[in-house]
Amino acid sequence: MRKIITLFVLGFLTFTMNAQEKQVTEKPKDTNAPSFEFVTEVIDYGKIALNADGVRTFKFKNVGKTPLVISDIKSSCGCTVPKKPTDPIMPGESGEIEVKYATNRPGGFSKTITVSSNADEPVKSLQIKGIVLKE
Repeated sequence: MRKIITLFVLGFLTFTMNAQEKQVTEKPKDTNAPSFEFVTEVIDYGKIALNADGVRTFKFKNVGKTPLVISDIKSSCGCTVPKKPTDPIMPGESGEIEVKYATNRPGGFSKTITVSSNADEPVKSLQIKGIVLKE
């Protein structure tokens, strides 16, 4: 009985060790793909007044070799409204993503904006954070 349990344990360990080996086949990077270069990926509102202007802008540049097309922008909640550029951003040109946070709720916040595009990094996460003060 002891031999059977030992063989079972050894077989299980061998199986789990083999299951951990994973061959990674990376797709070659497209050297012509557009690419984001953001001035900052996090905007800190700091401490702002209740019902203050909640509009901020993420500035970026297309440092790739082909036009950058932003297909979709989503926020982590309805209190944050992002606005995407409508036209493609040509190589070497700059663009902006406008974000408006509803400052009618006092307290701290940290929200994520997800940008989908044809860039070499197809999904990019941006963040806004800050504290809305009470009256």
